[in-house]
Amino acid sequence: MCQRASLFARGRGNILPGNARDVIAAYTHGMADERPLRDGLVRQPARGISPRPLCASRAEAGREAPFDRDYYRRFYFNPRTAVATREEMRSRARLIAALTAHAGLPVRRILEAGCGTGMLRAALRRLLPSAHYVALEASEYLCERYGWQHGRIEAYRARLPFDLVICYDVLQYLDKRAAQRALENFGRLCRGVLYFSALTGLDLERNCDPLRTDADVHLRSAHWYRVRLKRRFREAGLGFWLRRGAPLTLWELECR
Repeated sequence: MCQRASLFARGRGNILPGNARDVIAAYTHGMADERPLRDGLVRQPARGISPRPLCASRAEAGREAPFDRDYYRRFYFNPRTAVATREEMRSRARLIAALTAHAGLPVRRILEAGCGTGMLRAALRRLLPSAHYVALEASEYLCERYGWQHGRIEAYRARLPFDLVICYDVLQYLDKRAAQRALENFGRLCRGVLYFSALTGLDLERNCDPLRTDADVHLRSAHWYRVRLKRRFREAGLGFWLRRGAPLTLWELECR
């Protein structure tokens, strides 16, 4: 997971679902004010927190990410080092619900691959309460704690496709072969809108708070992901991709 160098969604307040364009505008308002790391807007380290990358102990151990209790205590449960907040997840959920409404997508089935502690799920289910929600998670610890479905996105199969597939901050943890399989699997699993993001090398260099970002990952370029996603999807911006052939309409300047 990664944390933006500046506070996410600062000062935007509560936004009620309704006009999709207004929600998207509110979500993006102020993002132009964010500056890269070198401009000095990174939060100061909390007292007692080492300035080295949070992933150091995992890298030194010479093993892949365990995603165990200690990992989630540090990246999620400790407010001094947490990579995400409930406010951020509520804002992200409003954005997702707004885009699907704006594109004219009836959301009946949702797959979230890498649902973590479930903050996004809780927020999105309040906005799309009638949708069937599959929470897929690779961490055995989280599956035992929250009851998520255990599985990996590169191998997951479903009897029916999903209207909305969400995969945020997951693929940087997969090696090249597994990441390619996951991207191909999105085309099989998604029949409507894909919401996707992964930490890139440029993000780590310019956009992340290094004290709250797990840098022990497979860093790739945004171009690497886009080339593969464009085989099955059209890019709509802000992390959204529309399945090619889906009966969804956006204006020409709203998508590539």
